[in-house]
Amino acid sequence: MGVRLSQLVARDLAVDPMIEGVTADSRKVKPGFLFAALPGTKADGLAFVPSAVSAGAAAVIATAQAPGVDVPFVVTPDPRRAYALAAAAFWKDQPATVVAVTGTNGKTSVAAFCRQIFNAGGHRAASMGTLGVYATGPDGFDAQLEPPGLTTPDAADVTELMSKLVAMGVTHLALEASSHGVDQRRLDGARIQAAGFLNLTQDHLDYHHTMEAYRDAKLRLFTTLLPRGGTAVLNADSDAYDAFAAAAVTHGQTIVSVGEAGQGLKLVARTPTPEGQRLTILAEGQSYQVNLPLVGGYQASNALVAAGLCIAAGEPVAGVMKALETLEGAPGRLQLIGTGQKGGVAYVDYAHTPDGLETVLKALRPHVEGKLIVVFGAGGDRDRTKRPLMGGIAAQYADIAIVTDDNPRSEDPAAIRAEVSAGTTGMQNIGDRRTAIRAGVDQLEAGDILVVAGKGHEQTQTIAGVAHHFDDVVETGQALRGQP
Repeated sequence: MGVRLSQLVARDLAVDPMIEGVTADSRKVKPGFLFAALPGTKADGLAFVPSAVSAGAAAVIATAQAPGVDVPFVVTPDPRRAYALAAAAFWKDQPATVVAVTGTNGKTSVAAFCRQIFNAGGHRAASMGTLGVYATGPDGFDAQLEPPGLTTPDAADVTELMSKLVAMGVTHLALEASSHGVDQRRLDGARIQAAGFLNLTQDHLDYHHTMEAYRDAKLRLFTTLLPRGGTAVLNADSDAYDAFAAAAVTHGQTIVSVGEAGQGLKLVARTPTPEGQRLTILAEGQSYQVNLPLVGGYQASNALVAAGLCIAAGEPVAGVMKALETLEGAPGRLQLIGTGQKGGVAYVDYAHTPDGLETVLKALRPHVEGKLIVVFGAGGDRDRTKRPLMGGIAAQYADIAIVTDDNPRSEDPAAIRAEVSAGTTGMQNIGDRRTAIRAGVDQLEAGDILVVAGKGHEQTQTIAGVAHHFDDVVETGQALRGQP
C-alpha cells in the first residue's frame, strides 16, 4: 500500500506520485520507489539517479536536481535526514518505547541489558546494533532476527525493522547509536524517549578526524534526536559528562546521572565476588543491594546506564534492581569461555581501542590471584595512532602480553604488530592468531586469567583483503579443551 510523496517529505508538491518503497541503494529500486541519492565518501548518489529512474524510481531525494531526469526531485541540503524521516513516514509503526545509547565502549552490552530488563518486566523487547537484531519470543528465549553487521543499520532498514518488530508484538526496543550512525542520520527516523551516554575515548578518528568532531557526532543524539521532554541518562563518572549534561539541559531534557558521582542512580559501593560483584545502589532515596553476575567496574557502569534507561522508560525501580541480578553479558563482551586444563579461566572481549583494552584489564585485575594474560592486536586500515597506545597499555596492565594479528586488512601484519609493540619490552609477538591464543592458554595456570581481546563476537578475520572464518570464542574454547 503506497504513500503519497508529499506525506513522506512533508511538502506541498505540484507532482505527488504514490510511493511504494524507500531506499538509498539504486540496486534495490523497484517501480514506484523513492530513491535517496546520498553523498558518500567514495561516490555521490547523484551518479546513480539515472539507473534508479530506469529501474522505476518515482521520485528522488538529493542535494540538487539532476539534469534530464523526468521525475520529481526533493532538493534538500541534508538528504540523509530527509531520507530517514521519509523512511519513518513510510514504515509508520515503531515500538511504543524506544531507548538509545551512545558511547565509545559498552553500547552493545547496554542494549542487551535493556532488552533483558524489559523482558523481566513482562514486556516483549528487542535490541538492535552490532550483534544484529534480537527479540524475545513468546517462549521467553531470544531469537536473532538479523545477523551482525553495522552497529547502526541504514536509515530505511532501521525503520523497516522497527515496523517488523511491532508486527511481532515487540513493545520495547533498545538501540545502539554509533557515532557513524548518528552522524549519517541513520537514527533520525526513530522516536526515542530516553537516550544514554556511557563514555568518550579515542576511536574512529579515521572517519571523524578529530576528537571534537567525534564528540559532536555523539552529542547529536541529544541535540537533535532526543526530543524536548525526553530523559538523558548520563554516566557522571565520564570526563565528558559536563558536555553531554549541558546539551541535555539546553535542549529541555531531564537528566538522570548515574555512577559513583551520580545523583539519579548512585553507586555507593562495589565489591568483587567470585561470581561477579556486589553493588550498593542508592535510587530515589532507597538503598539496594544488587549481586551483579558480571565482572568489572565498567560492567557495573553499563548496568547502571541500562537501569537508568529502563526506569526512564517507565519501569519500577525495585523491579529493575531485581532484574540486574539476572543479567547475562552480550556475546563477545567479557564472555567467560571456560577453564584451562591447569586451572585459570579465559574470557573473550571486543576491546579494540586503548581505553577499551585498559578498561577490560583493570576490570579483571581484582579477580586475578596469579597472572593476567592478554592476547590482542590492532586492525589495519584504521587509526594508526592507537597502536602504540594499546601496546603500552597491554605491557602496563597485563603480566603477560601477546601481540598478534587482528584484522590486518590490506596492511602488512608484521608492520602493524611492530607499531603496537614499539617502545615496549618483553611482549610476545605471534602473528598467527590461532597460535597466539593457544600460547596464551598454554601459560594459563590456577589463579590466572586470560583475555583474548579485539574481535569479540566477530567470526571472520580479514587478511590481505580476504575474509577468513575465525571465531575467538570457538578457538579459545578448543584451546582450553586441548583440541588440535
